[in-house]
Amino acid sequence: MSRARRCSALAAVSVLSLAAMALSGCTVAERLAEVGQVPKLERPGDPTERPGWRPVRMPMPDPEPQIAAGPNSLWRSGARGFFRDQRARRVGDILTIVVTINDKAELSNTTRRTRSNRDSFGLPSFFGLENKLPKVLPTPIDPANLVDANSSMLNRGLGETEREETIRLNVAAVVTQVLPNGNLVVEGRQEVRVNFEVREVIVAGVVRPEDITPKNTVPHDKIAELRVAYGGRGQLTDVQQPRYGAQVLDILLPY
Repeated sequence: MSRARRCSALAAVSVLSLAAMALSGCTVAERLAEVGQVPKLERPGDPTERPGWRPVRMPMPDPEPQIAAGPNSLWRSGARGFFRDQRARRVGDILTIVVTINDKAELSNTTRRTRSNRDSFGLPSFFGLENKLPKVLPTPIDPANLVDANSSMLNRGLGETEREETIRLNVAAVVTQVLPNGNLVVEGRQEVRVNFEVREVIVAGVVRPEDITPKNTVPHDKIAELRVAYGGRGQLTDVQQPRYGAQVLDILLPY
């Protein structure tokens, strides 16, 4: 590589690095302010007040009329028994979500394609003009064998994908909304700090009250629109992430 091209490449890398630092200036300043400090935990609060939270809107059936109980009756309208149900049923109630995910997928593909072509062209007789070809072309030629072309192609592809995921955890969630048909919108967050590493778990979805067990728990496969996020932040996670410059170059470079 010539000196001019090398200088141009270094200049381009410098510009990209400066642009990445400018875009992430706030993040870098925050990280520098936290040097030597343990990662901070978020204070418990109302999930509906967090940025990005929106009420869930789903198609609802027509509301069913409720029959009022008699003045001397022990039966309460909407109750599942004679005694008060301790399972979550109102906004602010807490229930436990049991997540047990054990997924495994395997995919293997093999492709092979072969093609061979051969073409020949001659002009042994064409109104006597074939005898004038040696005078036009620089080297002696055979009119019966003017063009001889052949080609071959071989493509071979092999692809294999194997994935296995296992997640087992219990998270306490809060009922944030009761839909018109009685289904519960729940969301649970959990943060655990060990030394300088924070592990964060987020579980959210829509639950039918009928799927909540007498122990006030619900399995993850009974939750509609299930969202499970398991990640972390801290010194170990930061080392495992590529630098901003590497991420920018990985997006922009075509090779």
